[in-house]
Order: sequence, then structure tokens, then C-alpha cells
Amino acid sequence: MPKKRASRGRTKGGKGSSSTVHCSQCGAMVPRDKAKKVTGRITLVEPMLAKELRSQGAYIAPSTDVKFYCVSCAVHRGIVKVRSELDRRTAGRLR
Repeated sequence: MPKKRASRGRTKGGKGSSSTVHCSQCGAMVPRDKAKKVTGRITLVEPMLAKELRSQGAYIAPSTDVKFYCVSCAVHRGIVKVRSELDRRTAGRLR
């Protein structure tokens, strides 16, 4: 039986089982190494207020928002694209 992907759809290598995370969209339990991780920065201060504070010399640290998506939700949201049969075996930047 041929392999569809060189990594078998995961990034764990040969380390055995991995922990699971909840999908941020649908709530499904997904292995952590198979889930698609999306990191975003969010600010808790309004833009106009932040501009004034920065002009006075204040530093506003943005907090990072980490979300995990299952493969089907990642495809639906456009985080991961559907690739052709030849492109599936090659690893690379998908976004």
C-alpha cells in the first residue's frame, strides 16, 4: 500500500504517542503534532489610546493568541490548502 504523505500527516517522527489538543473551531480532540497551530498577536489597548501612550514613552506588550485547528477546519478556514498528489510529499511553507 503506498503512503499518501511522507510524514503520515504528523510531525512526531518516531517518538510514540503525543498529547491531544482541542480544535479551536469545532472542539474535536486532535493529536498535538497533527493539529495546525496558528499564532496571532492581539492588543488589549485601543489603537488611539496606544498611540498616545507610545508617544509618551510607554511600552505596550501585545499578548499572543495561540489556536489549534484540526485538518478539516484548517482547510475550511484557508489556513492549509488542498495540494495535488505530487505536492503532498514535499514539506514546505503552505501559507
